[in-house]
Amino acid sequence: MAVKVLIPTPLQKFTNDEATVECEGGNIIELMNTLEDKFPGIKKRLCDDTGELRRFVNFYVNSEDIRFLDNKETALNDGDEVSIVPAVAGG
Repeated sequence: MAVKVLIPTPLQKFTNDEATVECEGGNIIELMNTLEDKFPGIKKRLCDDTGELRRFVNFYVNSEDIRFLDNKETALNDGDEVSIVPAVAGG
């Protein structure tokens, strides 16, 4: 099942400067593993050493924040769009 992943500019160095990539995965965890297989080093920017999603990176499936769905267990379907959005902070 193909899922469209929107890659933020700071992470595009891992995806050969591609802003959009297609990957497979039945949920966000599987998608992270597929991204790492295709683009080594990207998962470390998205997940901590225990495999948990980093707090300062937000994930959306079809514009829905996964924190209001099933977090990293959020199911993905063929044709879904996953947006990776780094949190912005400042004063």
